[in-house]
Amino acid sequence: PVVVGGLGPRGVVSSASYEARRYGVRSAMPMMRARALCPHAVYLPPDFTAYTDASRAVMQIFRDVTPLVEPLSLDEAFLDVAGARRLFGSPAEIARKIRARVEREQGLTCSVGVAPSKFVAKLGSTRAKPDGMLVVPASRVLEFLHPLPVDALWGVGERSAQALRRLGLATIGDLAEAPYAMLRKAVGEASANHLHALARGRDPRAVSPEHVEKSIGAEVTFEVDVTDPLEIRRALLALADKVGGRLRRAGQVGRTISLKVRLADFRTVTRSRTLPVATDTAREMFDTVWALWTVLAPGEPVRLVGVRAEGLAAAQETPRQ
Repeated sequence: PVVVGGLGPRGVVSSASYEARRYGVRSAMPMMRARALCPHAVYLPPDFTAYTDASRAVMQIFRDVTPLVEPLSLDEAFLDVAGARRLFGSPAEIARKIRARVEREQGLTCSVGVAPSKFVAKLGSTRAKPDGMLVVPASRVLEFLHPLPVDALWGVGERSAQALRRLGLATIGDLAEAPYAMLRKAVGEASANHLHALARGRDPRAVSPEHVEKSIGAEVTFEVDVTDPLEIRRALLALADKVGGRLRRAGQVGRTISLKVRLADFRTVTRSRTLPVATDTAREMFDTVWALWTVLAPGEPVRLVGVRAEGLAAAQETPRQ
């Protein structure tokens, strides 16, 4: 069993091998809890440089097949291969070739769901893990969907799932057959429309290669609660520098700068200020968040601080003095 994450007393699990998951270890779990559940596991810190390099290489493999690639995260993406079939064969053949090339060039396994919609493809890839492929043809979408539990649907969290189960709707098939008025009463108008469509296999969203960032930020959790203003000042300066670098690499500027503070009792406070002119420089962002901190002056031990730039725009299209 292998567990990756922050190794300090306040670290959290980023990922865990399937061998570790058998002991109850899960992503986002406190590392102390993971060590209690699986003390004999190998514990490793994250290597973001390696992840980023592998992600770029894998995404390039995807783009060699089709320009219609919509990344969801470092290790996941939607591909629309409708226009690639003459070159590379059926969608299932394309998926096999991608899996083989990723393993050959990167030494990584790749789980793939092949389906007529993004929603069903996502479910297929989840059920193909850790190293498989699941093809769901259009004629069998409902056969695949309806036996699954309701919490497999996008937008159904723990609370929504409980509300639906109280109505006797345990599976997606149950939900698909439920009267619309019942759904609306349980989860509200917007969610009822969304879930009703998904339960019938309807997901018209296209693969969108362009992803527009709404904000760019960074935060740090202290190993022990901090009360020293100088240490907080240093942390905010480092975070402003990190956010500024990310903005410049993305060719973006932000006009609204936000400060996030989590206190020792886990209360979270945010403050923001909109600047007269958008910026991508650490100095301006630091001056802003430090002024916000000075006004906030919580007077209590601090667990976490964060800096975020919002209201983003393209730097080359934003006039600045």
